[in-house]
Amino acid sequence: MELTLSILNNLYNSIDQAKHKPIDADRRNLLKPLINYILEQYNNKNEINLTFVCTHNSRRSQLAQIWAQTAADFYQIPVNCFSGGTEVTSFNTRAVGELKKEGFEIATNNDFNNPKYKISSSEDATSLLMYSKLYDADENPKENFAAVMTCDHADENCPFIPGASARFPLYYDDPKKYDNTSQEEIAYSNCSMKIASEMLYVFSKVAEQI
Repeated sequence: MELTLSILNNLYNSIDQAKHKPIDADRRNLLKPLINYILEQYNNKNEINLTFVCTHNSRRSQLAQIWAQTAADFYQIPVNCFSGGTEVTSFNTRAVGELKKEGFEIATNNDFNNPKYKISSSEDATSLLMYSKLYDADENPKENFAAVMTCDHADENCPFIPGASARFPLYYDDPKKYDNTSQEEIAYSNCSMKIASEMLYVFSKVAEQI
């Protein structure tokens, strides 16, 4: 079962690439509880909300929200994806640039401190409004959501997420450490594609069982 909406052409190529990226057994085991949570909520006819959390809500949690929502839409799973941090910074421009390369359509209001980006995956799906915010920001769910911790720092320093009905550690390497080096571009590509492949895997497994 795949999305009937009109996925942007360049993005579809990135999705196809991510779908064929291998995921090792350890990561599959780490993803299984998240798959089971989504299935349980779906089978119980509950609204499914996922909030991806990282310290600065600047790179990994933003990428995870966008790719999880794209994967959910692609496999027609009714899920609402959010993100937030323990601090407010800004959506890193390198991560935004990587998403553009992968085929997302992106517009911005050009706010200097914390710009808001309107990110689209298809001509028909609702765009995501992305910017750095706290995990308990007004637009994020306050109860009955799963907190997906995308970095160990946030997971260790924020042991309790109020309102979360489940919590899943799903760490990704921070591409920030390669900023301003010759490895910067490949680091952001690797991070985004790893997240994409795992989110597509999660929702493909959900789709197989509903």
